[in-house]
Amino acid sequence: MAEHALANLHNDNGAHGRKAERFAVSRAARILSINPALSGISIRSCHLVDISRIGATADLMTTVGLPDHYYLNIIGTANRIGCAEIYRNGSRVGLKFIKEIDDELLHTIVRGDFFTKAI
Repeated sequence: MAEHALANLHNDNGAHGRKAERFAVSRAARILSINPALSGISIRSCHLVDISRIGATADLMTTVGLPDHYYLNIIGTANRIGCAEIYRNGSRVGLKFIKEIDDELLHTIVRGDFFTKAI
């Protein structure tokens, strides 16, 4: 019994059964979505709450009219990250990245947040 508990202590599922380690951040970002019939791009401001290699959580002013798939652009980076929404809770959305972001980009985002926080 104790061996089983010790084995679970060292699994790679992260905290609370997550598949990747999440980092709390406070970053401005934009959500870019393609309008119906490819008639243009819609851009919304959002606030990134946490991020991992496989997903993120963001707060928006409103989720009305927001599609299920869009791009995330974190201010200060040149990347557009393809996302699929996995939940909505009021103005908060959970995002799953279509393709995992690499460790270098994750490091840039988390490190940038560390240097821009007020003391």
